[in-house]
Amino acid sequence: MTEPGTSAGEGRPGLRPVTPTGIASARLRDLIGRLDAAGVPESLLDEARHIAGLVGGLEPYLARCTTQPSTALADLARGTQARDWSDDATGAGLEAEMLSGHVEGQTLKMLARLTGARRALEVGMFTGYSALALAEGLPEDGRVVACEIDPAVAEFARGCLDASPHGHKVDIRVGPAAETLRILADEGEQFDVVFIDADKPGYAGYLDQVLDGGLLADGGAVLVDNTLLQGEPYVATQPSANGAAIAAFNAKVAADDRLEQVLLPLRDGLTVIRRA
Repeated sequence: MTEPGTSAGEGRPGLRPVTPTGIASARLRDLIGRLDAAGVPESLLDEARHIAGLVGGLEPYLARCTTQPSTALADLARGTQARDWSDDATGAGLEAEMLSGHVEGQTLKMLARLTGARRALEVGMFTGYSALALAEGLPEDGRVVACEIDPAVAEFARGCLDASPHGHKVDIRVGPAAETLRILADEGEQFDVVFIDADKPGYAGYLDQVLDGGLLADGGAVLVDNTLLQGEPYVATQPSANGAAIAAFNAKVAADDRLEQVLLPLRDGLTVIRRA
């Protein structure tokens, strides 16, 4: 993050920082301003500015060095950011910062291609950015089943997806994700890639449903978003409910000897999980 109000270091002006490095960068800039006002020696200020540059410059540099998003993904991102989600009639606490974003979207697309995935499942769609990124990584006959609890958001996403040449691959299921996962398991559905990005207290249950319900195909991978949750799992002495839920989820995964996993410091944390 290079400017105040930029979210996730990806050049999205007006959005609050929502990643550990984005938050750290904003706080460092504020601290440098206060140190300058307090008359701290210039040599110390220069050192602090260098540290701020190391932290704040990372995510913008990653974005510049990552393949740029398709026109459809860029348009979807702009549409999401242009909407005032605070006026959403559902009152569900939605915000544009929930968008997965450029670097994470390209990561999902790359992983789908590298694994040769044909079927993907998304738990928690929002406006469809990550669903579309996954769809772009699937073959023409591939399919993404995307779970979204909010009908109005699902309708917004459908409009965005329909404007893309890959949007037809996305099958939106509206309703509580746990119920949708139960139905999919009963139908014998299986997926090569599962992306979990929904309510944080529900993560552990969703993972159990995917693993125990037979939804994950042999050799498949589960990708879990926000597993660094703004740094709360490792620095907060009094974490929020979401921070505590993520910390518990991370501990649960790490202690499960059925699984192999790696937590990547990508954006707000992305954990890649497979059966051991």
